[in-house]
Amino acid sequence: MIDIYETEFRKADLNLLVVFAALMRERSVTRAGAALNLSQGATSAALGRLRRLFGDELFTRTRSGVEPTPRAVELARRIEPALGLIHSAMTDRDHFDSATAQRTFTLGMSDDIEAALLPRLLTATARLPGIRLAVRQANRNTVADMIDRGQVDLGLAAAPAHGTDHRSRDLFTSGYTCVFNPRLLPLRTPITLEDYLTHPHLLISYDGRRGIVDDLLEARGLERRVIAATTHFAGAALQLATLPALVTLPTHAATVYADTLGLAAATPPLPMPQYTVSAIWHGTTTDDPAHAWLRRLIDEASHRE
Repeated sequence: MIDIYETEFRKADLNLLVVFAALMRERSVTRAGAALNLSQGATSAALGRLRRLFGDELFTRTRSGVEPTPRAVELARRIEPALGLIHSAMTDRDHFDSATAQRTFTLGMSDDIEAALLPRLLTATARLPGIRLAVRQANRNTVADMIDRGQVDLGLAAAPAHGTDHRSRDLFTSGYTCVFNPRLLPLRTPITLEDYLTHPHLLISYDGRRGIVDDLLEARGLERRVIAATTHFAGAALQLATLPALVTLPTHAATVYADTLGLAAATPPLPMPQYTVSAIWHGTTTDDPAHAWLRRLIDEASHRE
């Protein structure tokens, strides 16, 4: 078996795999080269050798840089964990030292989860100078694909759709809370259903047409008065600084917005479901020490009071 490996390895410069990983991460020949202290010409030459090695284009040019082909995405699932294991073997370490590591972790989540978790994550990493966190907008329907394409290291969503190649872990349970500006809309709490239907609402919805509240009200033969819609929870909450309206949004975000913006928070006057927010990642990264550290960080932030 070793003879087979030696024969195959003689055909390739394993440094090319480091360039491949940088291209997957940076999505740019220029940025990948800068990260590795290589010129753009040297990085382009390495990409050409990678293409010949794997018999695939691997990365196609876009207006903002390069985009991996399906073959590159599949290779990344195997190569990046392997590079981590090789690094551990060479340094005689099988763990990730967050105090000395230089690493950017990219998380995929919607802005309501970001509002609840990112401040806690930043507090936890404040004394780790080499750790950088990046957040990309994602939802339960897009996060698995973003993981597969190497756009995020880990996703967080409510009941994320995923396949057999993914792994997940439940983090916390949430529900729905209504927020409003008590200086502009002096309602008594708990809010009555009459007040809830009388006053205007801001809707958070991906299609701008309806949300879970509208579905629940319709089942009762009722309808609320929606005056505007947005795709971002934070954007709706910020409008309440000058708008006498109601916004119903996830409880984990509502408590943050209420505390930060001086809003009143109340339980909606109709039964609403609870749901679980989960972390999701690709199975090939499960044993990677750096990824395991990231998952522990997320777990601790999710359970911090």
